Amino acid sequence: MNQKIELKNKSLEYYLNLRYAVSFYPDPEGGYTVLIKDIPGCMSVGETLLEAMENIEEARELWIETAYECGHEIPLPTTEIEYSGNLSLQIPKSLHLSLAEKAEREGVSLDQYILVLLSKAS
Repeated sequence: MNQKIELKNKSLEYYLNLRYAVSFYPDPEGGYTVLIKDIPGCMSVGETLLEAMENIEEARELWIETAYECGHEIPLPTTEIEYSGNLSLQIPKSLHLSLAEKAEREGVSLDQYILVLLSKAS
């Protein structure tokens, strides 16, 4: 989908109301660096957590307003992206064989077996 066309369909308020994950990093010399990974280059600093949070909020709003006015792409928060649940993955033939044999021994499909392994790992 063309993002510029999508911008015309969504209001600035829509983008300003999106909730993005924020990461805080304490500075060894005091204060905090804060960034929004989903918005390239959107970062700020603050002497306290409260100040850092206020500063990143202002930086987020300015970033979104500027991008919107210029017709640039505004990335959605990772939490807003819809995932289909389908994943296409190429693996070595030997691993495929090994997983298929283990799934057969367990009496489950290969997909179910891999899902169990991934669930345990995460």
